[in-house]
Amino acid sequence: MLIPAIDLRAGKVVQLVQGDRLALETSDLDRWMARFGGFPRVNVIDLDAAMGSGTNDAMVRTICARLPCQVGGGIRTVERAQDLREAGARRVIVGSALFKEGRVDLERAEAFARAVGAENIIGAVDSKAGRVVIHGWKTAMTVTAAEAVRALEPYCGEFLYTHVDKEGLMRGTDMAAIAAVRAATRRPLIAAGGITTRQEIDELDRLGIDAVVGMAIYTGTLELDDDRPMEK
Repeated sequence: MLIPAIDLRAGKVVQLVQGDRLALETSDLDRWMARFGGFPRVNVIDLDAAMGSGTNDAMVRTICARLPCQVGGGIRTVERAQDLREAGARRVIVGSALFKEGRVDLERAEAFARAVGAENIIGAVDSKAGRVVIHGWKTAMTVTAAEAVRALEPYCGEFLYTHVDKEGLMRGTDMAAIAAVRAATRRPLIAAGGITTRQEIDELDRLGIDAVVGMAIYTGTLELDDDRPMEK
């Protein structure tokens, strides 16, 4: 299944390269909500919340009222997770809060699962150079993505694995790395990071893995019904 991405920063829909360099932005949120209206899920990330520089809560609420969303970005407390669920998020994506001192924090993971239900939590496991990275991909852990999903499996209904090495580069993703994470958990898995072609999406689907796609959609490289790219 293809899951389109809506990344928010400073009140705009954006696409970043490697989570840092701005590639595309638009203020036309309505257009993208309309384009994604037929999808079973949309991946919404509040980048300002993730970086601790504010929130785009009004936009998140607007999107959640119109689309079936999984929402992440800066969910560091159970209260924040509960607030987003009340705002209409079908599932919440929790990442950095599940790790501490280089490893998985099972106590925090259990607290999130108890507060909002494990079935409503998507554990975000982002990997760069073979290790999990948190805090906007700036802090490297000692664990691999496969080790992390094995440990977190009792507390997360699903996992979102982002292969940061490929994120935003439009050069394809790393199928072997994704397959290794798939083999490490029985939970549903969603992959992100460099997914560019319909062939990649179909290959992931054959492995039982959903695909989050952003840059390829917004540039028009991967066409939807409306193939107009995002304005630069």
